[in-house]
Amino acid sequence: MNQLAVREIVLCGLFIALITTGTFIRIPVGTDVYTLQFMFTLLAGLVLGARLGAIAVGSYVLLGLVGVPVFASGGGPAYLLQPTFGYLLAFILQAWFCGFSVRRSPDISYRRLLVANLGGMIIVYLIGITWFYLVSNFVIDAPIPLWTAVLYCGILQAVPDFLLCMAAAAIGLRCWQSGIWVEEAKHNAAHKEVCA
Repeated sequence: MNQLAVREIVLCGLFIALITTGTFIRIPVGTDVYTLQFMFTLLAGLVLGARLGAIAVGSYVLLGLVGVPVFASGGGPAYLLQPTFGYLLAFILQAWFCGFSVRRSPDISYRRLLVANLGGMIIVYLIGITWFYLVSNFVIDAPIPLWTAVLYCGILQAVPDFLLCMAAAAIGLRCWQSGIWVEEAKHNAAHKEVCA
């Protein structure tokens, strides 16, 4: 079983705090309100890598489910029945995907990070909109047509989320250039040497 190093635990804790803080930073745009939660979950995958990014975001979701009020509307196990909970689940897979896809090649660039973020955004939209539609129609009995869910939860959110993807790519690139970047291949190689 892999154990987390102190640096990894600290970075995971930092991203749990950033995601929580980002949830409560509200940016009004017209009639909608946007948060920075999505950007920080993207950054968790980019900076921490697939494994640690998923651990950090998964820990954030678990904290909310046990009752710590880290979600936009509080926390607790009843949050599983919220139409927006699918987005929280998708953030875990999105963080893993972003971390995995950017580390497949040694060439780190803004474009590579942005493409990974856009892939993560697609994952979040697919899972989030599907969960929203199913829970709204079959669990809480608040029927919504599929195309209405796609319009309001996807199409109208795409431009602001794309801007957050761009910002996360720029910040992620700066973190890589500054050395604030977990290299999974080196960690695994070092772990194998110690355990051999």
